[in-house]
Amino acid sequence: MNFGTTEIILIVAVLFLLFGATRLPQLAKSLGQSRKAFKEGMREAEEEEAAERAKISGAAAPQITQMSDEALADEMRRRAEVKQS
Repeated sequence: MNFGTTEIILIVAVLFLLFGATRLPQLAKSLGQSRKAFKEGMREAEEEEAAERAKISGAAAPQITQMSDEALADEMRRRAEVKQS
């Protein structure tokens, strides 16, 4: 969807009529702050998810080839409980 010069000028004119010239910089600033906070929240969520994955599958996790069948079943139950909570 491409906007031409006429459409952009019309949109800006409507914005000036609705909000006034003094209110537009405040709106732009609040939109920028909201966008920045959203990006920061997404970055933090990704970091938490990566840390959780590393914690679950980290070096502390026992190797499957070195485990008995009972120990393997216990480990699978433990991981399922962690995943559910």
